[in-house]
Parts: sequence; C-alpha cells; structure tokens
Amino acid sequence: MTTLPPLNLAGLLNDLTPLVRDAGKVIMDIYATDFDVTKKGDDSPVTAADQRAEAVILAGLQRLAPEIPVVAEEAVAAGNIPDVGERFWLVDPLDGTKEFISRNGEFTVNIALVENGRPILGLVFAPAIDRLFGGAEGLGAWVEDGDGRRAIATRAVPAEGLTVVASRSHGDESALDAFLAGRPVASRTNAGSSLKLCLVAEGVADVYPRLGRTMEWDIAAGDAVLRAAGGIVNTVAGPVLRYGKPGFDNPHFAAWGRA
Repeated sequence: MTTLPPLNLAGLLNDLTPLVRDAGKVIMDIYATDFDVTKKGDDSPVTAADQRAEAVILAGLQRLAPEIPVVAEEAVAAGNIPDVGERFWLVDPLDGTKEFISRNGEFTVNIALVENGRPILGLVFAPAIDRLFGGAEGLGAWVEDGDGRRAIATRAVPAEGLTVVASRSHGDESALDAFLAGRPVASRTNAGSSLKLCLVAEGVADVYPRLGRTMEWDIAAGDAVLRAAGGIVNTVAGPVLRYGKPGFDNPHFAAWGRA
C-alpha cells in the first residue's frame, strides 16, 4: 500500500456538491421530455441523461482534480478505461436507469473517490426527490433535503429484527430468502439505485443484500456514505468489499448498518 499525498476531503465534498447537483439538473431536464432509450453492448438501457450528466461530471472533475483518473460508466461502455492506481474516481452519472425510464424517481447521481481499495468519499444525489447524501472517511455522513442538512448514522438492529431493503429492478427472491434464512426479519422493502445503501446509512434499514451482478461505480458512492455513517459492505463470502478489481465488477455482497 502506497502512502498517497493527503487530500482535503471536506473541501472536496464542498466542491463536489454543486457539481453533482448540476448533473442532476441535466438529468431532470431530460426527464421532463419524451426521451429515447437505446441499448448498450451488454443490453442494458441508456439515455441521453446518462451521457450528458457524465459529461458534466467529467468536466467538473477535470477542473477540480485533473491528476486523479476517472472510471465512469458510460466512458467504460465506450471502451475508455483508464489505468488506475491507488486513488481514482468512480462515477455513475445515472444509477437506476430503469427507474428513470419508468419515472418512479428512484435514480441517483453517484461520485466516489477510492483510495487503496476503499471508498473514502461519496456523494449520492436523487434529483427527482431532492435528497443529497454525502460522507467521507473521518468526517461522518449527512443528508441534505428540503429541511436542510443533518448528520446521519446507522442504527443498532431493533429487537424485533432486521429491516431489509432489496433491489426494485433486479430482485432474486429465492436467493434473498436463502440469505435471510435463520435471521430475524421485521420487514422487507424495495428501492431503486444506490438509494438502498443510503437507507441503511441513515438508519432506515439494517441490511441491503445484493445477490446479483453489480459494477463498482454502481455502489461506491453509497458505500462511502454508508461507511462514513458507521456501516460496512461485506462480500457474501465474508471479507470487506474492495475497489479497483479487474473488470470493476463486484461479487455478491451485503451492506450492513453496523460494521
């Protein structure tokens, strides 16, 4: 593990907040139109909102920290994969494209900073519901909405059992049932995009199991917020999830409210 030059994470969070909101505005401008949907090489949907929001974010990161490489979903889909060292950005300009297409509001803009395999800073913005989650290592986590900004933290599991949040668009009920077997469960709910990680971070849910394919940019920002709030993301096999893996795909994992 290399010792990297220190960063001002609080300053970065402040600088990134207007950037992630600008990307959200681009998305909402397109959301209000009769937009087209096309397919990428992996058959997943993509819209102009994904592409234009990513362009806004990439330009902003280039201004803020030109020395840090960026791994961004649409750029990777186009074959533009940078060499990453031990510090790099992970960007998903529109997580929850299926939610965007179905117009249920549960989609997010995601920017994360990874250092030595850990997500040390993250912002998750849900523009349709105007909720912005942020957090960084050593600084705690917060949510910003119509009531202002307030600190958030994970909770201890209540006596009645776990509140489980699962994917709205990518559910595998039999795998989820097997994962939860033997655990006390008080309730189960569904949500879209990286909002699931944020629900655990703010103590609304206790665990988010993901027993299907995800990419690092899908979850890194939410993972950073969750870790800053006191939680952790473990692979189903046990170890803490790490970033910068070959191909940037994740194993099955569970995001827990308490480390």
